[in-house]
Amino acid sequence: MALIPKRTKYRRPHRLRYDGEARGNTELHFGEYGLMAMEGAWITQQQIEAARVAMTRYMKRGGKVYRNIFPHLSLTKKPLETRQGKGKGAPENWVAVVKKGKIMFEITGVTEDVAREALRLAMHKLPIKCKFVMKESGEE
Repeated sequence: MALIPKRTKYRRPHRLRYDGEARGNTELHFGEYGLMAMEGAWITQQQIEAARVAMTRYMKRGGKVYRNIFPHLSLTKKPLETRQGKGKGAPENWVAVVKKGKIMFEITGVTEDVAREALRLAMHKLPIKCKFVMKESGEE
């Protein structure tokens, strides 16, 4: 399943920065447990899907997984051995811009041990350092 926008208004956007702190979605809203980004990065559609699959497989389709990031930004690339000019390249990949402190995934309906292990497996699919967070205390 390709995780890309159904349609876009502007075809080739500028590349967005991922340094700095996240402005929104820094607290748990839907689930009891979450996965918080500890650094900024572009997360590709394949990485998001791999993390989701790893979590749901471990939880044996119990509980509910909320995905709080979506790959809205298209990254373009010109073909190899192409001369300069002639416009911007074709969209190559779709990424989500994730900044430090953003909650990327949330889980509810499972025990803390199951949620911890599921989110640990998801962390290994992502290219950044992450942290397990809980609703009650706010942090680990």
